[in-house]
Amino acid sequence: MARKDLLDIASLQREEIELLLDQSTAFKQLLISSGKKVPVLEGKSVLMLFYEPSTRTHSSFEVAAKRLSAEVTNFNVAHSSITKGESVRETIETLQAMRTDYIVVRHSRSGLPGMIARLTKASVINAGDGAHEHPTQALLDAFTIKEKFADPRGKRVLIIGDILHSRVARSTSTLLQKLGVEVAYLGPGSLVPRFGPASIRRFTNYDEAMAWGPDFVYLLRVQMERQDVQFFPTLREYHRIYGITNTRLEDIRQRGLYIMHPGPVNRGVELCDAVMDYERSLINNQAENGIAVRMAVLDWLTPGGDLPKPEPAYATRSGAAPALVMP
Repeated sequence: MARKDLLDIASLQREEIELLLDQSTAFKQLLISSGKKVPVLEGKSVLMLFYEPSTRTHSSFEVAAKRLSAEVTNFNVAHSSITKGESVRETIETLQAMRTDYIVVRHSRSGLPGMIARLTKASVINAGDGAHEHPTQALLDAFTIKEKFADPRGKRVLIIGDILHSRVARSTSTLLQKLGVEVAYLGPGSLVPRFGPASIRRFTNYDEAMAWGPDFVYLLRVQMERQDVQFFPTLREYHRIYGITNTRLEDIRQRGLYIMHPGPVNRGVELCDAVMDYERSLINNQAENGIAVRMAVLDWLTPGGDLPKPEPAYATRSGAAPALVMP
């Protein structure tokens, strides 16, 4: 079931998703119980190729790779020949000569990680491409939800915000539906596209969306940098109509709902300050789970296409998540 690359969620089978989530459980147990490294990727190299700014995803991948004993190289785009006009293909050919095993790439152009994957024997991981996909974010979201409900089938997730420009909304909703979770969108009509799966309900009214009965409220960052026109009057108006205000937070508390957000958080836009201290806020859990999930992804992928995969550093026990074997 191993693959060379992780470029999207749509192509993953249910069994592959379950495997990755089970492996994530084992890696999280390791992170909690010990700060030691495991030699899963000893002798391997991971290249961080980020053409867009990132804090959470970049640092999470870097920590994950180092915990697996890999060597990590951060490619500084601002100080590379890219600023002199070097193409992505030329960059990859140069980096390929360095015999890197994994390339974690983020780019503003949709589909570019797939192009890179075709040019190299290294395993390519899509860390976000334009408004297209963000597969590891979707996996960590699903992992976070499964920590609360081991069988999430039939649970409801309401995704609120800039759906149109959100790679997170696309990847996460696709993965959750594969797990049997019901998904709905809420946002301004200009930011909630009518195309896409008919199985996803669309709301433009907050009260109507809450009447749908979600178990999780998933807030998205308003991506002003991807909006070339004005999609709503003001950020203050957006917060009043679609944000989690203090009054709405109290209603959410009474309903016992969980709150999620991929970060970074825009306080006073998507949510009020009090959300960060809400007892059922999973925002910090998502950040913590990102490391375990990305460790699982790096362990799962097989660089080199036909090259054999090294023996995994865990032993699988029937009916249980794989247990890591400490060196």
